[in-house]
Amino acid sequence: MTEHQLPPLNALRAFEATARHLSVKNAADELCVTPGAVSQLIKTLEVHLGVPLFRRVNRGIFLTDVGQAYLPPVRNAFRQISDATRRVAVPEDTGILTVSATPFFASAWLVPRLKSFQDAHPDIDLQVASSSALADFSRDGVDVAIRHGLGRYPGLSSQRVLTVEIVPVAAPALVRRLGMPAMPADLTRWPRVNDAERKAWALWFEAQGIESTGAARGPSFDDSGLLLKAVLAGQGAALLPAAVVADDLAQGRLVQLSDVTWLEDFAYYLVYPENSHDRPKVTAFREWILGEASKKAARPRKKAPARATRSRADS
Repeated sequence: MTEHQLPPLNALRAFEATARHLSVKNAADELCVTPGAVSQLIKTLEVHLGVPLFRRVNRGIFLTDVGQAYLPPVRNAFRQISDATRRVAVPEDTGILTVSATPFFASAWLVPRLKSFQDAHPDIDLQVASSSALADFSRDGVDVAIRHGLGRYPGLSSQRVLTVEIVPVAAPALVRRLGMPAMPADLTRWPRVNDAERKAWALWFEAQGIESTGAARGPSFDDSGLLLKAVLAGQGAALLPAAVVADDLAQGRLVQLSDVTWLEDFAYYLVYPENSHDRPKVTAFREWILGEASKKAARPRKKAPARATRSRADS
């Protein structure tokens, strides 16, 4: 195929975005055009290729076999263009380091500690991007990411930053009203705030041999930051990562309700492309964040008994 036979670039962008989202509307939002424009671009590409790329079933959209085969090389081509453009437009010695982190980790753990990084590396300007989605390092211009998962990211390097130690916490006003629980089983009678799956409390009680408390009651949240706000507002006790509520506990905004903690299967990992391992900025950030994470808590914590490993997708 000569260069004159190449499909229109905008049509390829529309195809890649729609295939990634499996949604014309979401692709249109990303590309800042109308859904009708995206549909027309995809139609143009299909006419150019002479084959359909998507199947439309009811209100859903799915890739055809041809579309599935076409997507990887198109995505790889965009990645190569992005990499080449970034190398030309943003020299490696630029002082900006873009860090992508989940919203809760960024606000509760990372941001309060960034001053020490800036003091140690005044020549590096951090740009923190808050996102729960897996980072596309070439397309999004991200240098390093911090993600919550099992640490298995094909083609990427990853180092464990924090093992997620879960602790039961509540607002001081709620503790004054109900009294400090004498034992973990006392929390079965407390109002509780839940994770989105409403499973955390049941697993925490189960790990300590406490019988089932029935269906989880109380509000639930799919974002840990919102869950924390609910706890601070006195809506109930919650199970939250010890590392990210450490400052709230130290400042008296939260009270830890039990010395029994629970080590979750997942952890926070620092993730970046393998070819970025020796970049000075990445090295500086990696050494700093691993050093911060290695600082020990002031007092030892009693661990809950081992429990069966749960299966859950990386987030």
